[in-house]
Amino acid sequence: DTSSSDSGRVTSVRGKTTDHGIVSLRRGNLFGQMPAKRMIPQIPHLQAKADPQIGFLLSKHWTLYSVTPLYKFSYGQLQAYSRQLSLFIAAEKQKNLAMEAEPDLPYKVKFSSLPALKMTEHEQASVLIQITQKSQVTAENEGDRVVWMGWFCCTCGDDILETVMEDFTCLPLFLVNGPKTFLDLVGTWLQQMFDCCFSPLQISPISLAWMAAMWSGCNMDSYTVATELTFSVPCTAYPLDISYAIHPEDAKALWDSIQSTKGEIRQEEVELFMECLYNHFHRHFKIHLSAARLVKVSTSVACAHSTGKIKTINYFPSPISDKSAVSTDRAGSFKDIVMILACISSRKYSQQRQTLWGL
Repeated sequence: DTSSSDSGRVTSVRGKTTDHGIVSLRRGNLFGQMPAKRMIPQIPHLQAKADPQIGFLLSKHWTLYSVTPLYKFSYGQLQAYSRQLSLFIAAEKQKNLAMEAEPDLPYKVKFSSLPALKMTEHEQASVLIQITQKSQVTAENEGDRVVWMGWFCCTCGDDILETVMEDFTCLPLFLVNGPKTFLDLVGTWLQQMFDCCFSPLQISPISLAWMAAMWSGCNMDSYTVATELTFSVPCTAYPLDISYAIHPEDAKALWDSIQSTKGEIRQEEVELFMECLYNHFHRHFKIHLSAARLVKVSTSVACAHSTGKIKTINYFPSPISDKSAVSTDRAGSFKDIVMILACISSRKYSQQRQTLWGL
């Protein structure tokens, strides 16, 4: 219920009145580092070009890393990079043969460009790195098995791209799926090849709130699960989490009543969305969630954890007969994930740029 005359409740969806004792998100200026609004891009070519490319990226767990700009990176040399990294991995594996029970099977590396995931024409195209392994017992008609994937993406805004120095390529977000042993090898080669640095990327409660609001407003016609927010309670003798589940239709109805302009998400709308949820929870359980830390968001679109782990949902029915059947709205939701995560990474890149280059 988003409207009530009781003194301890929200007076109106537009009114922004909070329960007594609850700290307003706006009061602490928690959104000071986030943009005042986001435009949800409309990309007409998405379904025609992106679906085959993004299909294999869905329904996987990804760990996030921030990356400084790549020096002397060239999209025209992807095939050469594939061969060089394959040789590097083979050489590194050869060093450890004496310590292994049996030698590893050969690995093959492939660099590929994903231009369909670009948000604007000025952005750098995403780059996918795949490591595959050919097993001796694999049937001849079966392809190589993918054992590791890493995915660079940009979507950091034209204002950031304009500040990148010549000979540098800005792909500040790196998503990883697979064993850490391969990440260490790939990371070492990338740092030596392009003079870049990697660092783990965590997701703040502020960004998680944006995700909760953005994904709650997506139209879902199948695979609808509850919108679940997980909060970590501070200053306890043992770890204590609070799970807050909202029916997806209720979450969408609340967001639709708050959002003023379709295709646009504003800071104050995200604030109000979270305040309404906080007030509703306090009304029933007398617990101030604003005193806890939001650490995880799970929706029908994706789930994200503050430790920098996300999982996008695979909407294809099982068995998958036609991957091109993914709707534009669902594929667009996947790009929304990239957009908000890259915003986090680009902000960190701005800090790195000031440190490394004095800009």
